[in-house]
Amino acid sequence: MGYVPRWVIFAIDLFLSALSIYFSYAVLAMLNVLPVPTIALWQKYLLILSVNAVFMLLFKTYAGIIRHSTSTDFTRIVFASLATVFTLSLINFGVEMKNGKRWLLNPLLPLYLAISSSLLFSLRVFVKEIFHLAREIYGKRETTPILILGAGEASVAAAGALIDDASQPYDVKGFIVSSHRMPFAKLLGRKIYRYEEVTTDFIKRHGIFGILVTNNEFSIEETAKLVSIFLEKGVKILKAPSIDSVTDKGFAAGIKNLQIEDLLNRKPIKIDNPDVRRLHEGRAVLVTGGAGSIGSEIVRQVAKMKPSKIIILDQAETPLYEIDLMMKAHFPQIECSCILADISNGHRLESIFREYNFSVVYHAAAYKHVPIIEDNPHEAILVNVLGSRNLATLASRFGVERFVMVSTDKAVNPTNVMGASKRAAELFVQSLQCRPGNATRFITTRFGNVLGSNGSVIPHFKKQIEKGGPVTITHPDIVRYFMTIPEACELVLQAGTMGQGGEIFVFDMGEPVRIVDLAVRMIRLSGLEPGRDVQITYTGLRPGEKLYEELLSDKTKNLPTHHEKIMISRDPTMEFDGISKLTRSVIRAAVRRDKVKVVKLLKTIVPEYKSNNSEFEALDHL
Repeated sequence: MGYVPRWVIFAIDLFLSALSIYFSYAVLAMLNVLPVPTIALWQKYLLILSVNAVFMLLFKTYAGIIRHSTSTDFTRIVFASLATVFTLSLINFGVEMKNGKRWLLNPLLPLYLAISSSLLFSLRVFVKEIFHLAREIYGKRETTPILILGAGEASVAAAGALIDDASQPYDVKGFIVSSHRMPFAKLLGRKIYRYEEVTTDFIKRHGIFGILVTNNEFSIEETAKLVSIFLEKGVKILKAPSIDSVTDKGFAAGIKNLQIEDLLNRKPIKIDNPDVRRLHEGRAVLVTGGAGSIGSEIVRQVAKMKPSKIIILDQAETPLYEIDLMMKAHFPQIECSCILADISNGHRLESIFREYNFSVVYHAAAYKHVPIIEDNPHEAILVNVLGSRNLATLASRFGVERFVMVSTDKAVNPTNVMGASKRAAELFVQSLQCRPGNATRFITTRFGNVLGSNGSVIPHFKKQIEKGGPVTITHPDIVRYFMTIPEACELVLQAGTMGQGGEIFVFDMGEPVRIVDLAVRMIRLSGLEPGRDVQITYTGLRPGEKLYEELLSDKTKNLPTHHEKIMISRDPTMEFDGISKLTRSVIRAAVRRDKVKVVKLLKTIVPEYKSNNSEFEALDHL
């Protein structure tokens, strides 16, 4: 059905305003309050309506679509009415000061305010209700019954958007709360249920398809608990879109299946520091590994801070091309160069540092997959150790202000070559801090597992579930810490700002997550049942893998920072001459492809490195 032209709404509002004047005079007549015999009655009508019409135009009370009226439309009516009465009072006062008599009775104005506002409100409420009723009677069609989790503002707004849109496919049956003290209360005409009332029988009786989750009053922990309960009852769990992500296709088009990332038992960490912007604005920034998961997000966040230029370095050609296209599309105002290069090539890197005057270097390039690196330890040395050594040395030589290296929680008490190689890189980078003549601040950050990164467990599980399983897990007791890519990159940027040089920053990442629990939830979120539709199988720990990761080593003294979620890990350090000599030795062994020699030297550099479930375990007993 089409919409009534706006001038018709304006005319109806003026007609209701004229009725309001009539009713106001009628009420005064009942109270034996007679009009002031100054100007004619039609002139009084004309005066009031003219002033009211001006403010209706100014506040655009006619602009809203009546059947979709909101509190904003009602607010406009109130302001227009108040402005009208205030202006008429001023006119009355001016006339009385000049002629000794007022044109309008003082009691008339508040009466007119109350009656006109009520009539204009009533029109809009009446039309809304008529359309709702007509839609329920004549607009019946196939819809999907859902319940909305929560009864807060976000939940009510989501329900209102769905109820008001006749074209969307969902039928809101009610709201679910954790505690309900008003058993007969309703919201938008829908019942409110305690979550215990939503039983399997209730779901079947009402044909409930799914539960819509909004950004409501529940914590992540409470939401995860309730979602787990409803998943076991066989309903779909849906996620409402945020307001800023709603497109012209409507609110319902943005409703998607809830993702496991939304249910991890940790609160998101958001860092807001104006110093971060000041560090990057107008500066030249290098991001190594800039086409990877972490590196590309660092690039996006840095680009928002208006650097003079961003240099993106990576050896992966296709991802590098893709991020180049992204930068041109989303940040055309930023000078950006994508350089295809290998960080183990020191001569290539030197030419890049010589060409650009970098202020900040973010070093995110690394080999990270534990089983692959365990089979190819020499490659880990060439990239993770030699590459880091090249970059850090050049940063110090060319006077880079800050060098921030991305490390991993696997570098703490490592049980695999990958973690040990990253720990060796940490030691070398830290050693440069106190080297005579150095002016660069060297800063290291350690992460847990990053959600959605290339090769991470969640995309892997999704692929396995889509194929019908099985979902493979190495061990039933294996646990991991998790964080999102944006959170990881916020830590990198924050560390680059707050570091004085030589620190290793770590996150308080909350509680670790059992991987088997993660798999079970993902299967159920896909509408399937673990053990029936999708099997879970255990394959045994992979070479170098351990059951849990540590963010801080046993010998570490944790120092707090000004942010409660960030700590400084005070791991043992090495003098530059010692670590430089050892890294040269292990690099020479890597060039010769001598796997055993590489690992022996790594164990010398990192004494706490004890191989686990690996061919190199024998080296720990020599």
